Amino acid sequence: MTIDQVTLLPLYAASGTAILVLLADLLVARRAVTSGALALGGLATAVCAVVVGTRPPTFCAGEECSWLPSPVAVVTAVLFAALTVGVLALSIPALREGAAPPGEFCFLLAASMTGGVVIGYSGDLISLIVGLETLTLPLYVLVGLRRFAPREQVTTAGASASITFFLISVVSTAIALLGAALNYAATGAVHLDRLVDGFGPATSVAQVGVALLVIGFAFKVAAVPLHAWAPPTYEGAPLPIAAYLSTASKLGGVLALAAIVSRLDASAITAALAVLTMTVGNLVALRQTRMVRLLAWSSIAQAGYVLAALALGGAGVQAAIVYAVFFMILEFIAFAAVVALRPVASDGGDMLAYRGAGRRSPWLGAALVLAFAGLAGLPPGLAGLFAKVTIVDALIDDGWGWLAGVVALNAVIGLAYYVRATANLYATAPKPGIQVVDPTLLEAATHPRLPVARPVAAALIVAAAAAVVLGFAPQLLFDALS
Repeated sequence: MTIDQVTLLPLYAASGTAILVLLADLLVARRAVTSGALALGGLATAVCAVVVGTRPPTFCAGEECSWLPSPVAVVTAVLFAALTVGVLALSIPALREGAAPPGEFCFLLAASMTGGVVIGYSGDLISLIVGLETLTLPLYVLVGLRRFAPREQVTTAGASASITFFLISVVSTAIALLGAALNYAATGAVHLDRLVDGFGPATSVAQVGVALLVIGFAFKVAAVPLHAWAPPTYEGAPLPIAAYLSTASKLGGVLALAAIVSRLDASAITAALAVLTMTVGNLVALRQTRMVRLLAWSSIAQAGYVLAALALGGAGVQAAIVYAVFFMILEFIAFAAVVALRPVASDGGDMLAYRGAGRRSPWLGAALVLAFAGLAGLPPGLAGLFAKVTIVDALIDDGWGWLAGVVALNAVIGLAYYVRATANLYATAPKPGIQVVDPTLLEAATHPRLPVARPVAAALIVAAAAAVVLGFAPQLLFDALS
C-alpha cells in the first residue's frame, strides 16, 4: 500500500491544529496565543484543502481507496475550517470573561474540525463512522463546558444538555454500526465505491443494513423521529456551541447520508424521514417563544429539505450539498447576531428580549433579517431562495413532483414564524399602564444597547458577505462542487 502524503495534507493540518493548541496552552498558557493557534490552524486547513484539490486518491489496497479527494471534499473541508474559526470568534467574549477554559475549549473545537475533514474525504464506512464520531465526541464536552452559568439560567442546564446529547448519540452510533456490520456480512464490501444493495439470499440482510445506516446517520441531522435531543441541547449549550451543532455537526450528518444514499437504494426511508422532518419542524416552530428553540426547530425543518433532495439518491446529492452550504451560512449569521445582541455568556433568551432590537441596533437587525429571509427563501436572502429553488427543481426533474409539493407547502408554513420573528425585531414596546413622558428613554433603560466585540462583528460581517455574494452568484458554488 502506497500513501501519498501530500494528499493527506488537509488531515495533517486539521489534526496538527489540535496538537498545536495543546502545546500553546501547555507552554504559554495565554488565551490569545491559544485562540490564535486555533485560528491559524483553521486557516491552514482550508488552504491545504484548496492547494491539494482533487489529487488521485490514496490509502488504496488495489482499486479500493479510503481517502478520496473530490470537489465536495474540498468545499466541505474549507467550510468546516471556516465554521470552526467563526465559532471561535463568537466565543472570544465569553472566553475573556472566563466562562470556559480556553485551552480545553480550543482543543476540543480543533478535534471536532478534524472529524469533519475526515468525513468529507472518507472512502469507506469505517473512516466515515470514525470521522463522524470524531466530529461529535468533543461536542458532548463542549455543550457542558463552562465555569459558570448566567443567573437567569439553571446551572445544570449545560450538564443536562450534554448528557441528553451523549446518550441519544450513543444509541444512534450503535444503530449505524449495526447497519454497517449487516451490510458487510451480506455483501463483503466496506469501501463506498463497492457498496451494493445485496445479492442472492442475503439481499434482505443488506437492505436492513442500509435502513439502519440511514437511521443512524439521520440522528446527526436531527431528523424526525430522531430529533428530540436537538432543542434542549441547543438551549442548554453555550450559544457559539449551539451554532456549531446547528451548522458543522449537521453538515457532517448530511455528508454521511449523501455517501450512503448515492450508492445504495434508500429512497423510500429517506423520503419518509424528509416529509416527517420538515413538517414536524415547521409546525412545532410556530409555537416557540424562545429564540434558540425557534432556531433549533427551524434547523430541523431545514434538514427535512436536505433529506428531500437526498431521497433522489445520487441525482440529488449536489442539490443537497448546495442547500446545506447555503443553510450553514445563514444559520451561522442568525446565531452570530443572537450572540451580539445578548449579554456575554448568556443564553438565547425569550423572543420578547428581541422586541425592537432592529431599531436599537440597525446593523444587527439587518443581519437577522437577512438570515430569517434566507432561511424562509425570500429576498433579500437570495441564497436561501436559490437553495429552495434548486431542491424543488431537482425533485421535479426526477419525477418526484409530490415531494416537491410537500417542500413548497412547508416553505409556506415556515414563512409564519420567520415573518413573526422579523416583525418582532422592529416592534415597539407595549404601552405601560402608567403615563410615560419619554417611551424611548424607558425602552433604552430596559433594553440597553450592548457593545459588540470585534471578533463577533468580524465573523458576522464575513458570513453576511459570503451570503450576499453566493446569493447573487450561486454558480460559484456549483462550479466549486463540479
